[in-house]
Amino acid sequence: MGLVVYIGFAQPDERIDMAGRYARNVQRFEELSGALCVVIPYDRVSRDLMQRLAPDAVIMSGFGRSFQQYDVKSFFGVADWVQSTEVPTLAICGSHQLLGFIFTTDLRSVERLEDQPMRRLRPGEPVADPNYHPEFFMERGFYCVQINEAGCADPLFAGLGREAYFCESHYCEVKQLPSGFELLASTPECRIQAMRHRNRPLYGVQFHPEEYTEKFPAGKKLLENFFSLAFGGG
Repeated sequence: MGLVVYIGFAQPDERIDMAGRYARNVQRFEELSGALCVVIPYDRVSRDLMQRLAPDAVIMSGFGRSFQQYDVKSFFGVADWVQSTEVPTLAICGSHQLLGFIFTTDLRSVERLEDQPMRRLRPGEPVADPNYHPEFFMERGFYCVQINEAGCADPLFAGLGREAYFCESHYCEVKQLPSGFELLASTPECRIQAMRHRNRPLYGVQFHPEEYTEKFPAGKKLLENFFSLAFGGG
């Protein structure tokens, strides 16, 4: 049996409330991969720990809070690891944005990271969530994601065609494609919906593939593709 490490970005005071969601995701990852899945808090990650665990695949969770609410030092272990790992890794939503920071910024040279909103709401546009940055545009719900030629050729998107519906829940984005990464998918409001490192199986997706349903199964297919890549089936 292989091992999937699920890096959770819930802060210490969020972890009890997030336990149910993480447990649901772990169950899905185990069913789709056939492997054991364990959750590791983001602030416990280090290169040494990951080498000792020797996972076959890594998934990095989304965030429930703004980057400003995190101590940037707490990201150093994750940053050190992803900058050198050859382990297939999928970063989701907030951790996709964290990848963007890691590969465009020296985290040790900044005091904190700042959210990067897509844009402000235009007059007359609906407010997606009155309690969460209501002045900014949000993608929330299942959106049609356009998969470009590079994405169609990538094993992560195998069998998904040129367009697929994925669950979105974000108001920020990766503003600049990091050097060494390739763009795979976009939406009209968020250009960098998916990206991959050119030389390593390191992926970031802005959407939430783990939030699939019977009517919108593309996220399930993408996770199956990722685990196939990680466990030698693709």
